[in-house]
Amino acid sequence: MSRRHAAEKREILPDAKFGDRVLSKFMNNLMIDGKKSAAERIVYNAFDRVEEKLKKAPVEVFHEALELIKPSVEVRSRRVGGATYQVPVEVRPERREALAIRWLIKAARSRNEHTMEERLAGELMDAVNSRGSAVKKREDTHKMADANKAFSHYRW
Repeated sequence: MSRRHAAEKREILPDAKFGDRVLSKFMNNLMIDGKKSAAERIVYNAFDRVEEKLKKAPVEVFHEALELIKPSVEVRSRRVGGATYQVPVEVRPERREALAIRWLIKAARSRNEHTMEERLAGELMDAVNSRGSAVKKREDTHKMADANKAFSHYRW
């Protein structure tokens, strides 16, 4: 990490179909080997499946799912006098969003459906219903932070 100055944030253009910046970030994270059109196709087809099943606007479902996945606290390792403590700290808003996106993609990839579109649609619907791997990951993170509340005075 540079000591001189923080790296400037790049401006991410909104996606073509819905005009949503968060969705554009999601697609960029989903993309493999620079194949953006493939990532877009996967997301849009997954959104079509979600719309069919839930009869709701897919972008709203996506944002609702992300809100349910975003962690509010996490544990960071802090070394104090030879011992390492897991100290609970609040998560910055940008990191919350990044973690939620990452967890959603990882959970979708680890599902058992045939295509990535089916996996992503299934994980989004599960997240909206407060179940699924991504929501469980958030719950586990919160439990870990709660269990280590005793070390919160080591916060920096």
